[in-house]
Amino acid sequence: MSSQHANDTSEVPAAVPTAVPAVGADSPFRQEHVLRDEAPQFVLPLVVRIEKTEPPARTDALETAARAVLVLLGDERARGEGEWAEAVRDWQDARIRKVVRRARGAEWRKAETLPGVTVHGDTSEVRVFPPVPLDGWPKELAKLQVSGTDLDDPEPVGPDTEPGVPVLWLNPDLDMSAGKAMAQAGHGAQLAWWELTDAERGLWQACGFRLAVRTAPRERWAELSGSGLPVVRDAGFTEIAPGSCTVVADHPALRARL
Repeated sequence: MSSQHANDTSEVPAAVPTAVPAVGADSPFRQEHVLRDEAPQFVLPLVVRIEKTEPPARTDALETAARAVLVLLGDERARGEGEWAEAVRDWQDARIRKVVRRARGAEWRKAETLPGVTVHGDTSEVRVFPPVPLDGWPKELAKLQVSGTDLDDPEPVGPDTEPGVPVLWLNPDLDMSAGKAMAQAGHGAQLAWWELTDAERGLWQACGFRLAVRTAPRERWAELSGSGLPVVRDAGFTEIAPGSCTVVADHPALRARL
């Protein structure tokens, strides 16, 4: 596996609904080998801005990456006959892959010239781009580094969140780099999006896709991962073992259906 794919989670999406949630056997990110493995493979590029003097806080970067994935999925250009829609459909028809790379200075400015959307957090900037072929990255992005995306929070971040805010719970027993965790948070946000109705998606989008990323308390992880909420299972290409549960997507609308 090349370094280009260091933050991949190669899972299988369901056919993406427009009015009803995906449930049961059609739930996305399944593990078994299916026809989607034979389809051309695409990747969703995300680039996080990491300047030497002012790197973003880790949790804020994770939350911003997750929101960036949702911003792309909700963008008019990614739906219907939009200019990105075909690329998004091709990506979702194959294995879902996301790769997080880092840029600063001139690299970041070049990345901003490519079609995409920059999403801002409190301390972070993440630019998401339409999906590209697995081995067909634009040259401005292909040379950016994957490794070294290590970030810290200035102060410990506890599990508490505002009531009603969707939470992407990270597995407390896994040690992931910031880049890997950003990709996983993006997967969790995407799973939640796919299982929401159009109306629920619209409400989330209207509030700017507010969400929180937190490490689950160890005593709650078994309950969360077995609750019936969407769970991301990693393909095991890098950092962690295949089949590891990395993120649980705890959206209030989905929890209300349990």
